[in-house]
Amino acid sequence: MRRTRWIVLGGCFLAYLFDALEIVLLSMALPSIRTDLGLTITQGGLLATATLVGIGVSSVLGGYVADNFGRKKALIASLVTFGAFTAAIAVAPSFEMFLVLRFLAGIGLGAVWSVVSAYVVETWPEQHRGRAAAFVISAFPAGGAMAATISGWFLPDWRLMFLVAGTAVVLPLAIVVIFFSESASWAAQKAGNAGDVVSVRDVLGSSLRRRTLLGTLMAALALFGYWGAMTWLPTYLTTERGLASTSVAVFVTMVNLGMFAGYNGFGFLADHIGRHRTIIITLLGVTLTLPIYALTTDLTALLWLGPLFGAFTAFFGLFGSYLGELFPTRARATGAGFCFNVGRGVSALAPFALAGLATSIGFQGGLVLCAGFFGLAALVAALLPRSSGGVDDIVVQRSSDPRDDAPATV
Repeated sequence: MRRTRWIVLGGCFLAYLFDALEIVLLSMALPSIRTDLGLTITQGGLLATATLVGIGVSSVLGGYVADNFGRKKALIASLVTFGAFTAAIAVAPSFEMFLVLRFLAGIGLGAVWSVVSAYVVETWPEQHRGRAAAFVISAFPAGGAMAATISGWFLPDWRLMFLVAGTAVVLPLAIVVIFFSESASWAAQKAGNAGDVVSVRDVLGSSLRRRTLLGTLMAALALFGYWGAMTWLPTYLTTERGLASTSVAVFVTMVNLGMFAGYNGFGFLADHIGRHRTIIITLLGVTLTLPIYALTTDLTALLWLGPLFGAFTAFFGLFGSYLGELFPTRARATGAGFCFNVGRGVSALAPFALAGLATSIGFQGGLVLCAGFFGLAALVAALLPRSSGGVDDIVVQRSSDPRDDAPATV
């Protein structure tokens, strides 16, 4: 079990690293893509929106595959999907085809989060689960930093950049295929419930409905603020702070380094004071630091405020363990994936909305507005259970299946 635990930790980190890389590369490449294809700000925002809509769709498809066919198969399918469609962007002949490819890639990108979160919850003991899950999700800022570096190598040739990035997914794919075994927890519950099909209605049943809806609202508000801010951050630094593309890469890398430190630092804190309490602290922290970052005009101060703002986005890493523990094993990927990825689907409006607001209040004003969504997310988070205790006693109610009268298991 100990060996399996570390293989899962490393493999899931690498899988999510590439997931993050493919998402963040679009933000870095947007200025070059807009120039090359002659796109408006609104059309640029739609490219990010298409990705997040695909991620929203994955909240149903990814969880369904993971809970009914296994974590390993779902992770393999996710990696193949987003890798192939990201590479295909290299030959996209038009803006419309670019939109379609980003939507399809988004389906694979969103499913990765659901699977790696379930894998970590099911292989790591509770007392270390917060740190383990936060470490895996800290691959996102690591992938963001890698995207900033790679963009500096390839841009303005964004077509070659997407081709190389999509093809490189073969690395985490090979590790999952060769070294991963199926989750023992999932296999055991599946063997005891042969023929049982898990769907979204399991987590929207009366026993789980409240936590599902509140978890989804919390994720939607937090991720609306996150994607609204992060999608246009490079453009904000370029247009409103006058930075060259090489300097933008440095500033974005600093933000992502702060994120990496914050994910792991707050993950450690979560195992000591609780994941629920730590999520609220990070949401309030980013609510306060983002406006300061947006309003700062001194470039030196802006450079060093980036890591502070980035550190408080650690809620992103804590959602994996917290939401995963809110649901029983049989519906864990479906429940956690529904909350997080429906939230990401709703946040698809953020890049588009901020693009529209930029014409009147500027990207600076848009970033300040995004901070308000983090504050609302903190309020909703306070309504969720303080701990995941008691999930063993939850009955997953489905009116047509008598087996649902048995207690769910973690």
